[in-house]
Amino acid sequence: MITIREALRQAMTEEMRRDPDVFLMGEEVAEYDGAYKVSKGMLAEFGAQRVIDAPISEVGFTGLGAGAAMAGLRPIIEMMTWNFGIQAFDQILNSAAKVRYMSGGQFSFPLVLRGPNGIAHMLGATHSQHVEPFLTHVPGLIVIAIATPYDAKGLLKSAIRCDDVVIFLESEIMYGQKGEVPDGEYLIPIGKGEVKRQGEDVTIVAWGKMLPLSLKAAEQLQGISAEVIDPLTLQPLDEELIFASVRKTHRLIVVEEAPGFAAVGAQIAARVQEACFDDLDAPVTRVSGEFVPIPYAEHLEAAALPSVDKVVRAVQEVVA
Repeated sequence: MITIREALRQAMTEEMRRDPDVFLMGEEVAEYDGAYKVSKGMLAEFGAQRVIDAPISEVGFTGLGAGAAMAGLRPIIEMMTWNFGIQAFDQILNSAAKVRYMSGGQFSFPLVLRGPNGIAHMLGATHSQHVEPFLTHVPGLIVIAIATPYDAKGLLKSAIRCDDVVIFLESEIMYGQKGEVPDGEYLIPIGKGEVKRQGEDVTIVAWGKMLPLSLKAAEQLQGISAEVIDPLTLQPLDEELIFASVRKTHRLIVVEEAPGFAAVGAQIAARVQEACFDDLDAPVTRVSGEFVPIPYAEHLEAAALPSVDKVVRAVQEVVA
């Protein structure tokens, strides 16, 4: 059993040992062992030329990472939080995401941008932004959201080996979560989701922090068998996995922490309605964050976010 923090470290360490072109850059990743200790000990092993402390300038070190990727290196850029990564959206959206297409394939772009996304706990609105609705909208970006140590390691290794730009979404409050990770090397394919819990009566699709919440809700349901799917990769989305589940259960609930308007859950709901309309026995239901800036006060923060009770009630309503 290891934590998500340790799984991410293992993935980066193994890939840096395997490929000398891989390096890590970000704020406090070296001397301080990472803001969340994800890169603990990596400076001692790889040295300051491959584990690089950057100034507090997301625009600067993201741009440097983009240039390094164009030059043939394989950078891992750590955002202390994706709230700060918004500063670098111009570099990500207008440079990294588009260069491979606009160069006619003359440049590959093996760049990984990773860090915590969404709310942590009582950090206020400016430190609680969800970036997946923005970034899944941009052609040229792969977007991954992880919730277990096993998935964190296998997908980060695949992301580092990928020749396209990968946005890798983590969570500050999940870094200490433990889970089984096998010995030896393994990779999880990008673009493939996973059924985390088999069920017959309703499909729940959830990712990131909403996955353990949805699994807990599924366990609390009385007389209702819920199937829980983690897409893992949000862009490109494993639609066929979701469609197959909905054709079996005939009902769908999408659970996401971000506000629901124009979010990933809206896209999933639309695609299921288009592809599985005749299979649905109830309207597609979404449980999402409220459309408000996330409050600082603990009770208001909780009220603005999905909960186990909200998911249970949503399931009961669609199955009734």
